[in-house]
Amino acid sequence: MSLGLGLRRLGILAGALVLLTACGQTTSSSTTSAANAKSAADVGGMDALVTAAKKEGKLNVIALPPDWANYGAIISGFTAKYGIPIDSANPNGSSQDEVNAVQQLAGTTRAPDVLDIGMAVALANTNLFAPYKVQTWNDILDSQKEPTGLWFQDYGGYMSIGYDSSKVPAITAIDDLLGSGFHGRVALNGDPTKANAALNGVMMTSIAKGGSADDISKGVDFFHQLKLKGNFVPVQATTATVKNGTTPVVFDWDYLSAAHGADVPTWKVFVPNNAILGGYYAQAVNKQAPHPAAARLWMEYLYSDEGQNLWLKGLARPVRMAAMQKSGKVDSGAAAKLPPVNGTPVFLSADQATKAKDYLASHWAQAIG
Repeated sequence: MSLGLGLRRLGILAGALVLLTACGQTTSSSTTSAANAKSAADVGGMDALVTAAKKEGKLNVIALPPDWANYGAIISGFTAKYGIPIDSANPNGSSQDEVNAVQQLAGTTRAPDVLDIGMAVALANTNLFAPYKVQTWNDILDSQKEPTGLWFQDYGGYMSIGYDSSKVPAITAIDDLLGSGFHGRVALNGDPTKANAALNGVMMTSIAKGGSADDISKGVDFFHQLKLKGNFVPVQATTATVKNGTTPVVFDWDYLSAAHGADVPTWKVFVPNNAILGGYYAQAVNKQAPHPAAARLWMEYLYSDEGQNLWLKGLARPVRMAAMQKSGKVDSGAAAKLPPVNGTPVFLSADQATKAKDYLASHWAQAIG
C-alpha cells in the first residue's frame, strides 16, 4: 500500500456455512452467517464474532509490508489480542496483485480474506467485495466510504520525494531530478499502472508541472524525460533497495518515506508546496473470504482506537483521526511526529483516479520504453 504501496493486496465456502448463534450450530431470527454479515450485530455482537473468528483459526492478508504504515505491529497486535495467526502473503505486492490473487485463488483456503487497496483499483473491482460496516462506521466521512460498506478508506498521507542527502543533491523542486546528479537514481514505489503509490507519484509530478488532478499526462511526459536522461530506475523501491542504495530517490507517501530514516539517517523527505497531493487507501472484505468471521474481526480491529493509533504510530493519518482527537482517544505523541505539510492539499475524486489509471494503461509503457 505514497501523497501511496504499491504495492499492495476469493474462496467458495464448501459445505454448510457455520451459523453464528449461542451454540454455533443453528440459525435464529437475530443472527446470520459470518459470510453474509454486514455488521457485527448481524452475528450476535462482537463476542460472537470473536468466537467465530477464533473457531476459523486463521486470517489471510496480502501486500502488507511490515514497515508499511506500521503493519508489522498491527499484525502482531491482532494475533496477540485474539490468538488468531495471520498468513501474510506477497508483502511487497501491488493493489492489482491483491485483486489478481482474489480472482486466481477463488475457492481455495489461500485466498486473501481482506484487502488494503488503492482507490483506483478498489473502484474498478467492487464486484469482488462484501459489504460490511464496522462499529465505528459513523466516524468515517461519507466521502471516504461506499454507502453499503463495500470499501471504506483507512489511512492516508501526502505524496513526497524521499532522498538520501548523502548520495544526491538537495531536492527543492521536481525539475531538480533532471540534473546529472540523479543519474540512475530516481524510482517509484511500484508500477503506476498497478500500484496506487506509484500512480500518485506520477500525478503529483503532473500537478507540479502544470497539470491537474484531471490530467496526469504532464507527469508521464516528465518521467519520459527522466528515462531519456538515464535518471529513472525501473525498479520498485522497497526498504531493502533504499537501504542498499539502489534507489536513493523515491516517490512515495510521506509516511512510508519517513520510515526510511531508521535505516538511512541522511534520508530527507520533500513535499512540493505547489503539488500537495493527498491520498487514502481503502479496506475491503473479500466476498468469498475463506475466513469470513476473521476478516470482519480484522476490520473491527483496524478501525478501533487501538488499530487507528497503530497506523498513526507508523506516521500514517488514520481515517478516524479527527473523531479521535475530538474524543481524546488519539495518540498525541504520535500525531506530533507527522511530517509537516504547508499548503492546500489536492485529493483525487473517484472519477479522477479512474481517468488517471486509464491514461497510464495507454501511455506509461511507451513513455518509459
